[in-house]
Amino acid sequence: MSSHRGDPLAALGSLPGVAESVESVRKAVDRVYGHRVMRRRSTEITAEAALRGARGSAALSGADWALEEVRRRTDFSGDAEARVMGAALRLSAEAGQLLSIWRQSPLRVLARLHLVAAASAGEKVGRPRQAGEPVDEPLIELSLPDAAEVSGRLEALADLIIAGTSAPALVTAAVVHGELLALRPFVSHNGLVARAAERIVLIGSGLDPKAICPAEVGHAELGRASYLAALDGYVSGTPEGMAAWIAHCGKAVELGVRESTAVCEALQRGAA
Repeated sequence: MSSHRGDPLAALGSLPGVAESVESVRKAVDRVYGHRVMRRRSTEITAEAALRGARGSAALSGADWALEEVRRRTDFSGDAEARVMGAALRLSAEAGQLLSIWRQSPLRVLARLHLVAAASAGEKVGRPRQAGEPVDEPLIELSLPDAAEVSGRLEALADLIIAGTSAPALVTAAVVHGELLALRPFVSHNGLVARAAERIVLIGSGLDPKAICPAEVGHAELGRASYLAALDGYVSGTPEGMAAWIAHCGKAVELGVRESTAVCEALQRGAA
């Protein structure tokens, strides 16, 4: 993360192009919240966004299933892809339950997210990895920070969240997402946890209080190659790289908005 004095997250908002991304996202979100269907059927839109967001997040972690297959399946305990999809669905359901805890204890929330994703009670589950523990995250090939660096950077990230920031929600969400991907603090499921944390920030910040703008949909639509290239920019720590990552996350939110707008239109036509 940047080492600006004062409010480092807010300082990122002044990077070239970031203000434009923030404004574009805000306008897109306002449009879908203003849709006439939202006044009567917002609960349905929220449920559909959760399902589609989970499908998108799972796709980026190697389980790229058709939406109808996700709807059809009831058992997610079979092969590796099924377990990834099950983890994504559990995280999508859990995220909304953790909003009140996030600002007071983000590390506790991250531990809970990993526990939910892993769906097991092993000694390595629900805590940051320790020295020498391998990480199962084959789709992210960045160099892996050691356990001491992970601990320090997680504490720094938590301190920023607890202290509060004047940064736009998009900036905070992008940094939380990028930092967790860069660190891969757990022995598994880091991508799924990072995207769930991004979702929590977007909802809890008030940008998307009804959870109808699934950024995970957009990240999947933009594709894994684009996702990883943008992440490289974040990891570089350069102003250009950071701005590119934030813009990428902004585009993902806008594509999530487009998805939910299409759901609103379908409901309005009586086709959903």
